[in-house]
Amino acid sequence: MNLTMKIIAALILGAVVGLILNLAAPGVFTVLNTYLFVPIGQIFLSLISMLVVPLVFFSIVVGAAGLGDPQKLGRIGLKTVSYFIVTTCIAIIIGLALAAVVEPGSAGNFDTEGAEFSAEEAPPVSETLMNIIPKNPINAMAEGNMLQLIVFAVFIGLALTALGDKTKGILNLVEQGNEIMMYLVGLVMKFAPYGTFGLIATAIGSQGWSAIVAMGSYMLVVLAALFIHAVLTYGGTIAFLAKKSPLWFFKNFAPAMGVAFSTSSSNATLPVSMETAQKRLKVPEPISSFVQPLGATINMDGTAIMQGVATMFIAQAYGIELTMGELATVVLTAVLASIGTAGVPGVGLIMLAMVLGSVGLPVAGIGLIIGIDRLLDMTRTAVNITGDAACAVYVAETEKKNNIKRQRAEV
Repeated sequence: MNLTMKIIAALILGAVVGLILNLAAPGVFTVLNTYLFVPIGQIFLSLISMLVVPLVFFSIVVGAAGLGDPQKLGRIGLKTVSYFIVTTCIAIIIGLALAAVVEPGSAGNFDTEGAEFSAEEAPPVSETLMNIIPKNPINAMAEGNMLQLIVFAVFIGLALTALGDKTKGILNLVEQGNEIMMYLVGLVMKFAPYGTFGLIATAIGSQGWSAIVAMGSYMLVVLAALFIHAVLTYGGTIAFLAKKSPLWFFKNFAPAMGVAFSTSSSNATLPVSMETAQKRLKVPEPISSFVQPLGATINMDGTAIMQGVATMFIAQAYGIELTMGELATVVLTAVLASIGTAGVPGVGLIMLAMVLGSVGLPVAGIGLIIGIDRLLDMTRTAVNITGDAACAVYVAETEKKNNIKRQRAEV
């Protein structure tokens, strides 16, 4: 069995084991979860989390230096950020539209009195943009502040390009560091099926069938919106912008999607998604090294879909009608909130509190969906990283065409 099949098999087996133990032997599940499932899952998470910061630093320095021309870096940056903003807008519109048609919040009598949720306050977008340049790069690394780390690494890469032969030794050292990190990613991925099994068994076993049934209509709408967005938006990107087969794309990127599904963290999955994009999708290392870490930080399409559906669901459950102006506010707030939001499990709920507040919906309504959010978080993380990879393929193909045109012009 190749790695993809092993991860898929682990996903299915973990879900089945978790569900059976939850239904038939909750006591046995508690023991196995404490001493087997959680340790296996956490060891895997710790292994890949260990690699994130050094990998992002080395890969972006190498990527920025490899792109060379600052004008080229600016062109790729503009294409990347524009793609992320447009697809995030599309994602939340799909979520809002599907929820408006199906009306999952009107499907049952939800206990809006008993719904409780205390939201951590999300940082204002202006604060995120002002803090984009690190005062202390070492501190940014220690805290895992990805946006600041990316900016610092880009500056180092540009400096290495500008100084040329003077810093050739440093560039070689960084390239060797990047090779070491990619080797370690391959090593850690051998443990991926076991880690995936433990994480899924814990998630499914903890939630149980009753929670899934109670929120069935909401879950189905979110999953349908995620599927539509992945197939139409990302499949369309690959087919029409990159001129490649969507089936080829999804098939080759499946291992990274499986890891994202089990970890619920874009940042934790980053080493795997970059290796998969470079080796299986043949995205050049400089482009993958720039686009994917940036995407893990600011591109949250799956989370945007959840926010759209959840906003409509909570409005319907409380019997509140949203105007077109308020819906437009939801779209704008969700897109802005995704910038600089950490790619870690559960952050979508903090962003959702910000979106609900922007249109006057009760933040306590998040208590209605929090029970099954962990399961949906896994799916939307897989969609998030797939969008990053689709963008990397699109940028790589357009840059290839630009190079061909320039070569023809020079001849």
